[in-house]
Amino acid sequence: MASSLSSHLVPLRSKKLFPPPNSATALPHVPTNLVFTCPTRTSRFKCSAGQTGFFTKLGRLIKEKAKSDVEKVFSGFSKTRDNLAVIDEVLLYWNLPDTDRVLDNLEEALLVADFGPRITIKIVESLREDIYAGKLKSGSEIKDALKRSILNLLTAKNVKTELRLGFRKPAVIMIVGVNGGGKTTSLGKLANRLKKEGAKVLLAAGDTFRAAASDQLEIWAERTDCEIVVAEKENAKASSVLSQAVKKGKQEGFDVVLCDTSGRLHTNYSLMEELVACKKAIGKAVSGAPNEILLVLDGTTGLNMLPQAREFNDVVGVTGLILTKLDGSARGGCVVSVVDELGIPVKFVGVGEAVEDLQPFDAEAFVNAIFP
Repeated sequence: MASSLSSHLVPLRSKKLFPPPNSATALPHVPTNLVFTCPTRTSRFKCSAGQTGFFTKLGRLIKEKAKSDVEKVFSGFSKTRDNLAVIDEVLLYWNLPDTDRVLDNLEEALLVADFGPRITIKIVESLREDIYAGKLKSGSEIKDALKRSILNLLTAKNVKTELRLGFRKPAVIMIVGVNGGGKTTSLGKLANRLKKEGAKVLLAAGDTFRAAASDQLEIWAERTDCEIVVAEKENAKASSVLSQAVKKGKQEGFDVVLCDTSGRLHTNYSLMEELVACKKAIGKAVSGAPNEILLVLDGTTGLNMLPQAREFNDVVGVTGLILTKLDGSARGGCVVSVVDELGIPVKFVGVGEAVEDLQPFDAEAFVNAIFP
């Protein structure tokens, strides 16, 4: 079985799949004086590292970079910010007798930005109550209260936005989503970010349905200087490709294995079940994997992404979201809706075409970007 499987799988031509016997290639040194702890499992899909270790530091470092890249986030949400600029206008000359009219205009602006009716009503009614209670006495105070409300919605469920990569090498991240959402591109950009932070990254071309998918990922492998495992034959099973890649990652001391998967409609039962097979194959190769299952959603679809997220979460247990193409959308309010309604953290946002434009999500930076 193993030889049959290997005949269907080859790495990128310029790369060797395994080091030759007696080669000088060695696994990276792992310090023996580190102590790892595994807290009580709050989710059946992951086991998080304690406060020490390479992966914990890596996840935090990437999240900290979000604070230094606030300019990219600010420019990426320009269209949403332009739509919400009307709020500054209506609050500029606010006075108590005009409260209902002002709040109606604010409600309309939030709905246009795709905050969703439930969240919009919740925010507006809270503001109305505070205004008539005398807690908010100026337009600037109302805007500050609006920003606090949105920030509270993003942080109330205490969801962790940094990558949770466990405590064993390799950490395995599955990337899932529908066709056209930017899945493979997001994987490539994530590989670039991890590589820059010192991680040894292996790519796995698990999209065996789309003819150009492996070619696209090979290009990303070259751009990011990462190794890649691809299927040699068109009819190779995605689960076999991913299993072989994860085994290679384990044997050769890779820090992270990024697994691409075929795009699929969330309404196609048989294709969704294939994701379950991929997840099981990865788990057999490395106990506890995958550490993260990241769902890529097209930000231009706004609230229409919610049914997709629910279905993928029900089938494979999504641990985090990557929202793409938000720079081309005025519907950035959907970020708040997704977090509030599903309780799934947004871990990265796509705010441009450049390789550096996949940004770690930071709630405070997001709120300041749409409400300057």
